[in-house]
Amino acid sequence: MADFVKKWYVVRAIGGQENKVKNYIENEISRLKIADYIEQVLVPTEKVIQVRDGKKIHKERVYFPGYIMIEANLSGEIPHIIKAIPGVIGFLGEVKGGDPVPLRKAEVNRMLGKVDELSIQNENVVIPYTIGESVKVVDGPFNGFDGTIEKINEEKRKLEVMVKIFGRKTPLELSYMQVEKIS
Repeated sequence: MADFVKKWYVVRAIGGQENKVKNYIENEISRLKIADYIEQVLVPTEKVIQVRDGKKIHKERVYFPGYIMIEANLSGEIPHIIKAIPGVIGFLGEVKGGDPVPLRKAEVNRMLGKVDELSIQNENVVIPYTIGESVKVVDGPFNGFDGTIEKINEEKRKLEVMVKIFGRKTPLELSYMQVEKIS
C-alpha cells in the first residue's frame, strides 16, 4: 500500500499564507490518515539578511510566493481533499476541471537543489565590493557620507572605508550592509 508512485505537484495557495496552508495540509494528512498518499509538503524558503535600526536581522522569506510543493500520489479523493483545505486555490498547471500536472524531474531537482543551496549557503554572501571603489554610507552615524574602499576583511565581512570628515580623511570599519555602491 505504501509503494504508490509519488510525484511532485505544485499547490497554489493564497500569497503570504503558505506556511499556514502547509500546516492545514499536514493536519488533514494526520486527521484523515492519508500519509501513505502524501509523502511531504514543502514551502521553499531562503534566508535573507535585513538591516533594521542598524542591526542585522536574519529572516526566512518564501522563495516562490503563493506556491507549495507537495510530493504525493494524487489518486482517488486526495486532490479533492487538498483543494478543500482553506487557503488552497488549486493545483498548478491544471486545466479547469482537469487533472493536476506533476512537475518534471528536472524542475523538481532544480527547485529542491535551490532549497538545499539556500539552506547551505546561509551566509556565504559574495563580496560585492572591490578595493578603490566609491561607496555611500547608508547606515550608522556616518550615514550620507561618501568614501573609498581601502581594505576588505572577508572573515569579519567588514570594509575599511576612507571618508572625508571635516576635510580630513578618516578610516571607518563598516559592514557590507552599511554601504552601497555609488552608480
